[in-house]
Amino acid sequence: MSDLTWTNETRRLGDLIPWPRNPRKIGDAEAERLKQSREQFEQPQVVVIGPGNEVYDGHQRLKAWGDKWGPDLEIAVRVSSRLLTEQERKQLTVLLHRGTMGDWDFEALKSWDTGDLLEWGFDQVELEAVGFEFGEEKPPGNHAQARTTLAERFVVPPFSVLDARQGYWQERKRAWIALGIRSEIGRYVTGPNITSGKNTAMLDGEGPATSIFDPALCEIAYTWFCPPSGAILDPFAGGSVRGIVAAYLGRKYTGVELRSEQVQANIGQAKALELKPNWIVGDAANVKKLVAGEYDFIFSCPPYYDLEVYSDLDGELSALPTYEDFIAQYRAIVADCVSMLKDDRFACFVVGDIRDKHGHYRNFVSDTIAAFQDAGAALYNEAILVTAVGSLPIRVGRQFEAGRKLGKTHQNVLAFVKGDWRKATEACGPVEVGTLETAEN
Repeated sequence: MSDLTWTNETRRLGDLIPWPRNPRKIGDAEAERLKQSREQFEQPQVVVIGPGNEVYDGHQRLKAWGDKWGPDLEIAVRVSSRLLTEQERKQLTVLLHRGTMGDWDFEALKSWDTGDLLEWGFDQVELEAVGFEFGEEKPPGNHAQARTTLAERFVVPPFSVLDARQGYWQERKRAWIALGIRSEIGRYVTGPNITSGKNTAMLDGEGPATSIFDPALCEIAYTWFCPPSGAILDPFAGGSVRGIVAAYLGRKYTGVELRSEQVQANIGQAKALELKPNWIVGDAANVKKLVAGEYDFIFSCPPYYDLEVYSDLDGELSALPTYEDFIAQYRAIVADCVSMLKDDRFACFVVGDIRDKHGHYRNFVSDTIAAFQDAGAALYNEAILVTAVGSLPIRVGRQFEAGRKLGKTHQNVLAFVKGDWRKATEACGPVEVGTLETAEN
């Protein structure tokens, strides 16, 4: 598919041609969410089609929108420069939907080549669980059993590569979302902008154009590195996920968020789930004044400088004029947070590198490590979070040919310790993994 180019256009919904062999399906509740998201954000989602109006991605959106608004609805589309072959269409379908809302019709997928499915990101154990047979290629039982046992004991295997594409991860993520978490509410800020390279999350799933935190990653961080009833500080709170998961797991969460509308949306989410995480409206630069006290765990995902600009409010870290200004303020916030972290406790930030205007990486991951180390917290664990490729196949061919830029499918999960790691581990106690239905509020 490297010779493909894509253009942004509009089409009448009734003129688009669905693929009769589409192996994707969603339930009524998810269809209703698609309708509501379009009502709230007007045009946050893009349907991917070919030059003959054949639909490659967006079947569930078309059905949900058609049921509500009819065939004359004008929608945004992403159009390929040529028709895809049957094999390319299958590959694109898998690459766009691994890890997104909805489920696979595995009966439809059984007619596909299992070797292709494995190459495109499905896990063999996952496929076996729904009836695929691999014959002599089936791995030894103790291999699959060992991996399952680790996932059962620790949510996911505690490796330095955390693979969010795996079946056990996706199952846990779906279970969290099924509780009613809707972190996208309040998160649509700057609007869709496919051509600029920013806010392209709209093509990665069914949600609005901004990044949404993974609830399974929250559970991992809290159960691995935070005492069972510990107090958590999140200086860059953003959406509702980190607070809701913390409260559901019995932790005392305090998050600082600059935008009052986001905090109100978060509080509404938590109230609907009968949970009580604490969000404070304010500038993270004043974190010590806003939420003075001692904490058992620091957990956050900071803004990636100007990759997403969340607001034009005073104190907006992502809108500072230079990266040097951003890092200076960022380091001060990290230092304040570490000063409030109890001795012999862990901290964890999820970060990724970002490019400057010349296309070079800024080394944000190393700047984050330096900020914590200078504040008195040593780097203790470093993991790579591998995420679904989403819309990357659409963009990476042209991107690589034009500038040899690799498609980024990972983030860095950095865990730090302040004091003695032995005492910090003892304070966390054994990792307890229960069913979400029985977790204590």
